Amino acid sequence: MYYPLSLKKSIGILIVFLLAWLVIGSWVNDYLLSFAMTMAGLMLFNYYQLFRLNHWIWHSKRLSPPTVYGAWEYIYEGVYFLQRRNRAKRKELGELVKRFRQGAEALPDAVVIIDSDATILWCNRLARLELGIQWPTDLGLRIDNLLRHPLFVEYFNQGDFSYPIEVPSPINQNKTNEYRIMPYGDDNLLLISRDVTRVSQLEDMRRDFVANVSHEMRTPLTVISGYLEMLPDSAVNADPFAGKALHEMSEQTKRMQHLIEDLLVLSRIESSSERIYENIVQIPNMLAQIEQEAVRLNKEHGHSIHFHVDKSLTMFGVETEIRSACSNLIFNAINYTPANGQIDVHWYREGDNAVFKVIDNGDGIEEKHLLRLTERFYRVDKARSRKTGGSGLGLSIVKHVLNHHNSMLKIKSIVGVGSEFYFIIGPELLPEVVMDTSS
Repeated sequence: MYYPLSLKKSIGILIVFLLAWLVIGSWVNDYLLSFAMTMAGLMLFNYYQLFRLNHWIWHSKRLSPPTVYGAWEYIYEGVYFLQRRNRAKRKELGELVKRFRQGAEALPDAVVIIDSDATILWCNRLARLELGIQWPTDLGLRIDNLLRHPLFVEYFNQGDFSYPIEVPSPINQNKTNEYRIMPYGDDNLLLISRDVTRVSQLEDMRRDFVANVSHEMRTPLTVISGYLEMLPDSAVNADPFAGKALHEMSEQTKRMQHLIEDLLVLSRIESSSERIYENIVQIPNMLAQIEQEAVRLNKEHGHSIHFHVDKSLTMFGVETEIRSACSNLIFNAINYTPANGQIDVHWYREGDNAVFKVIDNGDGIEEKHLLRLTERFYRVDKARSRKTGGSGLGLSIVKHVLNHHNSMLKIKSIVGVGSEFYFIIGPELLPEVVMDTSS
């Protein structure tokens, strides 16, 4: 057990020193000479102990301190105590690092730790297998010198890690890796790579299946629809039951055609490779055209529709996609708002952003449905959706369009009061803001 040097012991050592001085002084009958001799002996003793301490700390292989007496005994014991405490802390830290590495090695994903200069600090075993990192040869190399795919280099250099990116594997072009980068600590980055080849293949198969089936169904439906349009002119109309059946067949054929068109639109949006920054969409002109279509659609409903549009506000994007998103929100409000309702469409600036908003005073939507509205074929009221001819894909199309344009659909609704569907376009997609920033 280590006990520090107390004040009482310090005073005791000082008294011993004074007694030695007095005894030697009385013996040689010269107290000044005695003081000089005592000081010289004390200095020699202290320097000898300093030499022993230095030798023990730097050269001796012994862990325990040498045997000494007096104040130096406490100094040696204090140093020995600190060494033992530091060894214990180093052992604990070593165990913690060992557990961390074991945990990182057990992860099903490749993990790479990168510093602020983009150099590799550490990686787990899966990173060496999946990313081709050679350890420790590649320690200190830049990550973008090893993962050289242009999409990854652009993603890494732009510094926006709020979304993952999928690129081909650096060691197998037939595999697809998903990369996520998360900042942590003092300017360090954690790169996580996951093999999503199977998921990507299944998603591609689903998209291709939907697109191919939808395309193949258009031709027979067109033929059926054509013959149904011809049949009312024949003698079959004399039978009331046949007339009702033909009417239902025509309505369901039209509904199927709308569903196929929506599936094809959704498939095109999902597989779209158009760059949103290459074209400017004239939103005011587009909304003017949609307003004319809304007026024609509204004849059966009798709603009061008002468009509030900032005539000078445009955006970067894909016009066909933005038109599809805006028209779906507007037409949904027309179709699902009870007759003689109020609908307001807004396109305006809000700070550096732009906002598109559709407000109606319809029945409203219960909160439990709001999070699922953008799912494919999800319906709040299935009977009413069939009556209005809805495909259940409109809001799913809106969701994918907005994802492509770095935005998302937001919904506010109160049952019995009405609903508000809106999305926000960030300043990076507004030409005026981009030009002001660049200038």
